[in-house]
Amino acid sequence: MPLIRDEDRQYLTDEFSKHLKETVDLVVFTSNDSDCRYCKESVQLAEEVAELSDKINFVSYVFEDDKDKAEEFGIDKYPATIVSKHGEADGRIRYYGLPSGYEFGSLMEDLKNVSKGEAEISSKAMEVISKIDKPVKIQVYVTPTCPYCPKAVGTAHKFALINKNITGEMIESLEFSDEAEEAGVSSVPHIVINGNVQFVGAYPDDQFADYVQEAYSQL
Repeated sequence: MPLIRDEDRQYLTDEFSKHLKETVDLVVFTSNDSDCRYCKESVQLAEEVAELSDKINFVSYVFEDDKDKAEEFGIDKYPATIVSKHGEADGRIRYYGLPSGYEFGSLMEDLKNVSKGEAEISSKAMEVISKIDKPVKIQVYVTPTCPYCPKAVGTAHKFALINKNITGEMIESLEFSDEAEEAGVSSVPHIVINGNVQFVGAYPDDQFADYVQEAYSQL
């Protein structure tokens, strides 16, 4: 059974035709582990998305068999979905867990932004983000039914697209419940930056950037 409805398929085909400029890679890491929740669905979803445009290139790896690729992309768990420029092993815009529900919209926006090679953020946020010159990891814990989470995920991924020192991760907290519990997640979106700066909520990008600056200042 298809994961993308026919009416959505036509809409997305039109959207991609209008907005995709350069080819993007949609990379999925799965596992041989039979306990991997949503590995099969992650591949199916990416394949269905890639069918909608010749500018979306689907690539699939198996975590255990392609450890060199996992290391190259910076992937440490599965399933993982990555959006990157075509031919670049760049795992900084990533999803851990199936990007379904509201997060499917985040994935669609990422494809368009990466294809254009640009993302729109406020001038104040740009001033902060453009000056980051050390590695910063933004982890956004979500659930598929959270209507506010895509804004936080989108902001983290925009920051990562703008500055190569930044990595933006969506982590589906129900699929990775142990990790979410360890991070103290009780409501979403729950954002963790470099493991030491945390906040909850879908903040405007300039306020989000202030938290990034706070984490950066502690490096």
